[in-house]
Amino acid sequence: MTDLKQGLRVAIVGLGPRGLGALEALIPRARAAGGRLQVDAFDTVDHPGAGPNFSPDQTDCCLLNTPARALDIAPDPLLGKGVPVFDAPDTDANDADHFPTRAALGSYLADRLSQVRALNSDVLSLNIRKRTVSDVEQRADGLWLETDGAWIGPYADVLLTLGQPQTRPDDQLADWIDHVAAGHGALRPAYPDRALLEAAQGWARQTVAIRGLGLSTMDVLRVLTTGLGGEFTASGYRRSGREPARILPFSLNGQPPAPKPETQAVDQLFDLSDRELASIIDALCSAMQQGPDAALMTFCAGLAPPVVRILDEVGSPATAADVDRWLTTERTDPGGQATLPPLQTLRHTIAMAEGRSPADVGFTVGQVMRKLENAIRKAFNPETVPPQTAKALVGFNEGLSRYSYGPPLRSARELLMLVEADVVSFVEAGDPDIEMVDDGWVLRDGTEQRKATVMVDAVLSPPDLDRVTEPLFEALNRKGWITPVAEGLGAQTAADGGLIAARRQGVTNLCLLGRMALGSVIAVDSIHDCFGAATHRWAVGVMQRHATGGGQAPQGLGNNPPE
Repeated sequence: MTDLKQGLRVAIVGLGPRGLGALEALIPRARAAGGRLQVDAFDTVDHPGAGPNFSPDQTDCCLLNTPARALDIAPDPLLGKGVPVFDAPDTDANDADHFPTRAALGSYLADRLSQVRALNSDVLSLNIRKRTVSDVEQRADGLWLETDGAWIGPYADVLLTLGQPQTRPDDQLADWIDHVAAGHGALRPAYPDRALLEAAQGWARQTVAIRGLGLSTMDVLRVLTTGLGGEFTASGYRRSGREPARILPFSLNGQPPAPKPETQAVDQLFDLSDRELASIIDALCSAMQQGPDAALMTFCAGLAPPVVRILDEVGSPATAADVDRWLTTERTDPGGQATLPPLQTLRHTIAMAEGRSPADVGFTVGQVMRKLENAIRKAFNPETVPPQTAKALVGFNEGLSRYSYGPPLRSARELLMLVEADVVSFVEAGDPDIEMVDDGWVLRDGTEQRKATVMVDAVLSPPDLDRVTEPLFEALNRKGWITPVAEGLGAQTAADGGLIAARRQGVTNLCLLGRMALGSVIAVDSIHDCFGAATHRWAVGVMQRHATGGGQAPQGLGNNPPE
């Protein structure tokens, strides 16, 4: 066992929100065990604690997809009374339905890290190293990390919290990269948004295509409109003359995501009773022990009754048979129920989010899944689920993110105004044929075609270990310390985040939390998950490995964290 009074040396690779959450979970446990922590955190970002996704340097064009009233990430009181609670400066105290900017949350998280560090100096010595880790090595005295050609260590425990490591582009994107490298057109990623905004200064009167029609696209649209001086008014969108002449977003199904309910009153229409929630989770627990097809059927059978009940209460004409048909299609052909043109879909989902129209089956299923998110994580994440069953359940949940992870209603209304102002076109939105030409791309859909000189990639790379090119992950793969749950998914991890492949070789103190463990865990793309129970299970595991009785938490430890 480690002498905790001399200091437990831990490395956290990636100090964004999840790394911050893990650090916060470990501090009270070390204090309760009478020990000290020597933590080296490795991250190249300018604002530790925030990470790139919530960088305070972002423009105000990037919004959270969670309203202020639902941001339940209060720090544990045991960290000290001076650790701040989120209170975004862009949020009206009387507007609980406001969606803050990503930058506002990032500023808060960076400040929260500073306060946690200052208030816990008696137990924590934190050294933030602005370096990239490229390898891990086990030696007799612990784990060592390679960074910038040097080895640093030893560490008693190492935690990896890299949310979006470098990934090999898919075939389509790879072709486009070569196309642009040969001098044809311009290709830009959606983020960082300030770099996109700078590039867009010269795109006036050009046609810009956007690959993707999800949350990132909403950010891109604001960058290309209000970021360039345009204005959304009560009567519609007012051009500045600096924005592109036309913007062409597209995706495989061409459907815009459904916005979140506008107010808490509308949102509460989709609340579940305790009995309904328990019944659905019972169905999930049964499903987790079955094969993939049976698992989805079992879970949907548990999901259907409350959906039917809610539809009846909101005045929808949909029947139980309609719900069963919709869920059957979702299991076999996700999104195949979408038969309306995208503009009609957009108007319909706006009306449902406003409460003007009764919710339909898809909107209701999506909101129920959002309400279930924490309970689903609690049931799924600590367990070992058969790989193909895990892939099926994760895929079902990810597919429904078009409803459950929807944008603010404001974003949907702005998109509608842009279509009505003929700035955005949905004509080529649904999986168009795309031809590379001398000065860009031609998008074709039937008899319609348009040429774009600029392409913006707004598709987030999946957490697929087979496509990851991050040197650290490649090194772990060479050692056989990391293996995917199934094809297309993230790493096999234990309940405390331990890399299972590494543990089979006796490396018990190398852990991974977050998006790159998708398949071992579910519903990871949430700020709440960064401060949830997974970080506390990791912290308990660290103390159990290095201190007698260290896993025993004092009364109230963890502030009853969500899963």
